[in-house]
Amino acid sequence: MRETVILDKKFREMIPGEDISKRIGEMAAEINRDYKGKDVVFLGILNGAFLFAADLFKKIDLKARISFVKLASYQGTRSSGSVKELIGWNEDIKGMEVIVLEDIVDTGHTLELIVGELKIRKVTGVKIATLLFKPDAYKKKIPVDYVGFRIPNDFVVGYGLDYDGYGRNLPSVYTLME
Repeated sequence: MRETVILDKKFREMIPGEDISKRIGEMAAEINRDYKGKDVVFLGILNGAFLFAADLFKKIDLKARISFVKLASYQGTRSSGSVKELIGWNEDIKGMEVIVLEDIVDTGHTLELIVGELKIRKVTGVKIATLLFKPDAYKKKIPVDYVGFRIPNDFVVGYGLDYDGYGRNLPSVYTLME
């Protein structure tokens, strides 16, 4: 089992990069099947979802566009409980099918904000695709439609996820060692 140190914390590998790549291919196949013949907008949530969004989007075989919005809810190793919009919406998506791409879904606060914004913008449909899902932390009723991996309610880094801005470049997902 691989370990790494980021700033003042030790992490051990939880999901190897090879497993992530394989699962993203499976998720893309599901989306391609479910949305065959449809025009889709993928909405990546920055910063964390940039690697997941890029790798998934490369495997999408649909008439599709991708856009990004930047939100923040983490401070250090804990969710702050509030979501701050940093970079707003830049496209007209009225009447579109939208698939939100998240790096991780834990409490669901970010999803609630995004789905609310999409409803205001009168999209036709919204689905959620996330690389990581923490069912024990999830507090909302919004369905999470495409899940890469279900994980415990632990703090994780790597593959786009960070600890105070560091660790996003790790090819695997790592969990905090106590």
